[in-house]
Amino acid sequence: MTKVARKIIRIDDEKCDGCGLCVPACAKGALQIVDNKAKLVSEKYCDALGTCLGECPQGAITFEERVAEKFNEEAVKHHLENTEPANQELPCGCPSDTVTQLERPAATDIAQREDVYQPSMLNHWPVQLTLVPPKAPFLHRADLMLVADCVPFAYAGFHQDFLKDRALLVACPKLDDFQAHLGKLIDILRYSSAKNLTVMHMEVPCCSGIVHMAQEAIRLSGKDIPFKEVTIGINGDLKS
Repeated sequence: MTKVARKIIRIDDEKCDGCGLCVPACAKGALQIVDNKAKLVSEKYCDALGTCLGECPQGAITFEERVAEKFNEEAVKHHLENTEPANQELPCGCPSDTVTQLERPAATDIAQREDVYQPSMLNHWPVQLTLVPPKAPFLHRADLMLVADCVPFAYAGFHQDFLKDRALLVACPKLDDFQAHLGKLIDILRYSSAKNLTVMHMEVPCCSGIVHMAQEAIRLSGKDIPFKEVTIGINGDLKS
């Protein structure tokens, strides 16, 4: 075990209320809720990128400089491969923070309905890229879809035309932390054995950053998977 002086997270037990928002934010699986408090599982799992810091509403997580175990990517890989994501109910009560797979009616059942209600095609939670654990069961061998935040609001047929039978990841290339999202997406591609990746974005220039993110993630993950880009116009029309 090699120890060095480095930055590593510190959790203030007095401030931590055990909400659990930091747990899915860490793509390395370094955090767990133990006795209603967030705990660092192992120093060697903490990469000190700080994706968990912004998710703590109580400000209980900070960086400190101290002697700690070196970050170990191989140990993280082994840890994630042998750890199932916890389907824990979080005290904050937000369903989008809990790993959940949803049952949806078969297509034939939908077609036989006489009302005008269009059922949701979403089949899992969470969907925000920040919150999705790289080993979430709905990602395994999935058709992945990375979608810019505005797309489902602009394109009226998003659920019926694109979302059905796909695992959804949502991010904003302009407002979100690009590097943190890139790291999370790399981990998802490495550990999920995804079959392909489709990226949907708006036609505005700033939104094309999500395409660059996806292409870089594929390259850095070492995975050779089919990639598709879909562009939505600002009027909600399908451009490509």
